Amino acid sequence: MPPRRTRRSLLAVAVSVALLGLAPGSFQAPRTPATDSVLPLLVTRGGAPAAALLAREEKGSHVAAAGHGIAPADHFRAGSITKTFIATVVLQLAAEHRLSLSDSVEEHLPGLVRGRGNDGRALTLRSLLTHTSGLADFARDTGGAVPLTPLQAVRVALTHPPAARGRFSYSNTNYVLLGMVVQQVTGHSYAVEAEHRIITPLRLTGTSFPGARTTLPSPHGRAYAADGSDVTELDPRVAGAAGELVTTLADLDRFYAALLGGELLPPSRLREMLDTRAAHGSYGMGLYPARLPCGTTVWGHNGRILGSYVRTAATVDGRRVLTFRVNTDGFADSRLERALLTAEFCPRTP
Repeated sequence: MPPRRTRRSLLAVAVSVALLGLAPGSFQAPRTPATDSVLPLLVTRGGAPAAALLAREEKGSHVAAAGHGIAPADHFRAGSITKTFIATVVLQLAAEHRLSLSDSVEEHLPGLVRGRGNDGRALTLRSLLTHTSGLADFARDTGGAVPLTPLQAVRVALTHPPAARGRFSYSNTNYVLLGMVVQQVTGHSYAVEAEHRIITPLRLTGTSFPGARTTLPSPHGRAYAADGSDVTELDPRVAGAAGELVTTLADLDRFYAALLGGELLPPSRLREMLDTRAAHGSYGMGLYPARLPCGTTVWGHNGRILGSYVRTAATVDGRRVLTFRVNTDGFADSRLERALLTAEFCPRTP
């Protein structure tokens, strides 16, 4: 007989399957024993209080959970996975000829990016999307815990000189600026545009841009900082367009499947999104590749925000997607993350 803790976890998974609305028979236990054996290690070795995953493919879906206080149907903060949504909106606007990726930042936000060697006249929207602008990351000063307006976030970043332009240097400031560009071009906030263009058409009913709302929708568990303190309530303006999103495992799987499956962008724009040459192989536009030991390359993004770490990865055609999350920002074991992705996407020998 499984221990009481395991029985509670299995019950939570069964209840979550019903809440997720998966088709009868689509849940198979254990359909992917490799991922099911790795997931608990995020708790026992990775130090996370709890972990959950949802794997999706054409044959059905598979959920799993480990630890206490987490369920696959929970709402949670997705952090930098927000960047994939923002990049998709910008590329849609480019496809509509409402902006060009070769536009300078100055054209859309005149006079904003100036000082300490920073110059918006020399930066393109493409450089923001690919993290090759050289702009400093405002979150390094705020620790990702201080609510800021977009203008305040940019001003914090501009107190630092830029890194070398044209080299990959991940910076949340890039996507805060892209959020401002979306509003300048459309007259609507990036949240409104993402809801209209992505969330509503894909019926991502668990996904939202909460603005200043500090609480999570139900159902949700608790979220813990690296020091163990409860940070479930959080002002999302600590991240803005770079990391505001609240979502669910099911919605993230659906979004990345739709994006990579060609439902959201014309083929030429999707190819552009997956082109990593500007960032020397490190990053496309709101997506990055990971080559696994078996030679398979998966595409997706991770997200870290106070109280949460999330990772989504998918095959390039979007037919197979895995999202996992832990309820702490203290998880930083890249080997366990890679092991989980390998278990899902690499063929298993008998």
